[in-house]
Amino acid sequence: MILTELWRFPVKSMRGSRARQLAVDARGLHLDRHWMLVDSQGRFLTQRQLPRMALLNTRLDGERLTLWVNDGEPLRVESPADGPLLDVRVWRDACRARGVDPAVDAWLSDFLQTGCRLVCLPPEQVRAVDPDYARGGEQVGFADGFPFLLISQASLDDLNARLDEPVPMQRFRPNLVVEGCAPYAEDAWKRLRIGGMVFHVVKPCSRCIIPTIDPATAQRDAEPLRTLGAYRRRDNQVWFGQNLLHEGPGLLEEGMPVEVLA
Repeated sequence: MILTELWRFPVKSMRGSRARQLAVDARGLHLDRHWMLVDSQGRFLTQRQLPRMALLNTRLDGERLTLWVNDGEPLRVESPADGPLLDVRVWRDACRARGVDPAVDAWLSDFLQTGCRLVCLPPEQVRAVDPDYARGGEQVGFADGFPFLLISQASLDDLNARLDEPVPMQRFRPNLVVEGCAPYAEDAWKRLRIGGMVFHVVKPCSRCIIPTIDPATAQRDAEPLRTLGAYRRRDNQVWFGQNLLHEGPGLLEEGMPVEVLA
């Protein structure tokens, strides 16, 4: 098996970008889900509430974030080290985040037609992985719960063979895509080596409505969750992909071998 796609999503629930090579730090891929949108109460916002977030492109030049929509003018985001600290929430987690730029907040609020604020997770703030799954104090950025999401290409191919209209992998927003295994083989994996890095497969991913949002149009449909629910439903949840924890920092690169250790 090999790692065929490597994706980073700088802003939670906005579009990501594919990379040939990325560094891995304590939180996962460097600057993955480092920024997110919050409402006036500090609660996180995603495509679940705001489907138009699917139209927002992101790019990183070093550590500088740029946002844009289609052919619109790019908006360069400065993340000052002395921005105001705010109390924010991601699901049940409460942490402190740093406000970025009122002008960026105004631009995003206008595009999304709701008041919102862009925040980032300062390096000194630690958001811990759920202790029910953590192995040794692992942390995560603003991802829902875990540093990495992995899906095999074979699993998507099997799903698309059941759909009238195939969907791209990015409907499911994985960080890691692997090829060379049977469909849903990842369900049975416990421990992996990708290149020189070791990962623990700790929890299957239960899917919300985000995969039903077309990233090209921000329009919702019943698929692919309707079809997935016919054969991937358990405990009243639909499961697709696996959440991973990693052992220490490292480097990931497309084309690296993937080995199942357990």
